[in-house]
Amino acid sequence: MSKIKLNVLGISYSQTQTGAYALVLAEENGKRRIPIIVGGFEAQAIAIQLEGLKPPRPLTHDLFLNFARTFKINLLEVTVYKLEEGVFYSKLTCDNGRQIIEIDARTSDAIALALRFKCPIYTTEEIMRKSGIILDFEKETQSKSKSKSDPVTRKLHVKEDKPSEELSNISSQELKTLLDEAIKEENYERASIIRDEINRRKDK
Repeated sequence: MSKIKLNVLGISYSQTQTGAYALVLAEENGKRRIPIIVGGFEAQAIAIQLEGLKPPRPLTHDLFLNFARTFKINLLEVTVYKLEEGVFYSKLTCDNGRQIIEIDARTSDAIALALRFKCPIYTTEEIMRKSGIILDFEKETQSKSKSKSDPVTRKLHVKEDKPSEELSNISSQELKTLLDEAIKEENYERASIIRDEINRRKDK
């Protein structure tokens, strides 16, 4: 199984889910990005590490790091290995000096730990095909110039209370337009919802 290395691009506040955030992972040698919805506590744990901040007392993920180092356990890598019904599944590959052990983990926790251990994050090509959003700057520029003279192009919005229900009434072509708009606005959380709806229709 070929592995694709990911980097943490950043976190943005969710515009459709109160208290939720969109964690964006970027393909290291490509244009695809994966938006993953995470909770507020997990987003804080990731953001603190990205900003290089040190809390006065260790947070849960810092405690895990200290515990692992005390007992000479090293986190070798994190792998996002499965995507099922919009949920990402991850595992930790650890080395205790005697054997390599794999442990299941929530993706948000796995990323928070990867940043603290400074270990690589990987995923598979299958998951990138299912969930990756391609960011093509040349295509974006062309679509912007086209929209000025194209009367058919119209602004589409997703209701915040029931996004999936709202998307079900939108045509596939309009969904693609909506996805492009979300990417241009760097609203990866909304883009992930639209992407899931497009994939849901493909699977039918």
